Amino acid sequence: MSMIFFACVVRVRDGLPLSASTDFYHTQDFLEWKRRLKTLGLRLAQYPGRGSAEGRDFSIHFASFGDVACMAICSRQCPAAMAFCFLETLWWEFTASYDTACIGLASRPYAFLEFDSIIQKMKWHFNCVSSSQMESSLEKIHEELRLQPPVVLTLEDTDVANGVMNGHTPMHLEPAPNFRMEPVTALGILSLILNIMCAALNLIRGVHLAEHSLQVAHEELGNILAFLIPFGACIFQCYLYLFYSPARTVKVVLLLLFICLGNMYLHGLRNLWQILFHIGVAVLSSYQILTRQLQEKQSDCGV
Repeated sequence: MSMIFFACVVRVRDGLPLSASTDFYHTQDFLEWKRRLKTLGLRLAQYPGRGSAEGRDFSIHFASFGDVACMAICSRQCPAAMAFCFLETLWWEFTASYDTACIGLASRPYAFLEFDSIIQKMKWHFNCVSSSQMESSLEKIHEELRLQPPVVLTLEDTDVANGVMNGHTPMHLEPAPNFRMEPVTALGILSLILNIMCAALNLIRGVHLAEHSLQVAHEELGNILAFLIPFGACIFQCYLYLFYSPARTVKVVLLLLFICLGNMYLHGLRNLWQILFHIGVAVLSSYQILTRQLQEKQSDCGV
């Protein structure tokens, strides 16, 4: 008996559907729940982490991770742990197939249509595999749900008239799950230390120049900004290395560009070796950020 009827992947910030399973159900009740799922998808940014909305015959479950959320319409009898195990597995498969830049640049619905077949196979697998075969995975999800219960939505939360037009807000919110990054490496620690040192040098020089410029000329103002902007970029590089952030590649490129342009502008206040040192540290930090990925999923959730 099927428990997971429909699944889709959406972009959190605007609810754009990126991929979805093939629809084999056309009853009036099911179509009504698909409409509710679409409405809820437009407002996922309001609901951190996991959430569920239950009705008489169907239920909607969603799980948001960063800029991507996975949603599913399940039977009322489908255990919540199985639904969230399915959604987590679906998220890992999707994010392993597409990087954040491609997801962020998607402009049309179902831009990743080729992923639909993966959703179909995964949905079939979870509908056919018995609970005993996923016992260890379900126990892990059960424990997570016990420690961090999902947001419980009413049917009004998924309705356009009551939910959007009347400004209905959820009763309570739970904190979003944290992303688990790969362990920090020795080279990564070195890049952090060097980056903090470069940030400190930029801040000291920028503040010192500002304090001794009673009447800041245009050129002096440019020099001050050329110190302070790379200072902010260095600090943000440290943040990107330590914590997960969507669209990391775009942010890393922009930060590296700011640091390089700032140091090139300071030619004259810094010698060539100092400029190369600052740019070299920025390049090392950028490489460390891009190579430190999310941890591999510890549980295969029965797949």
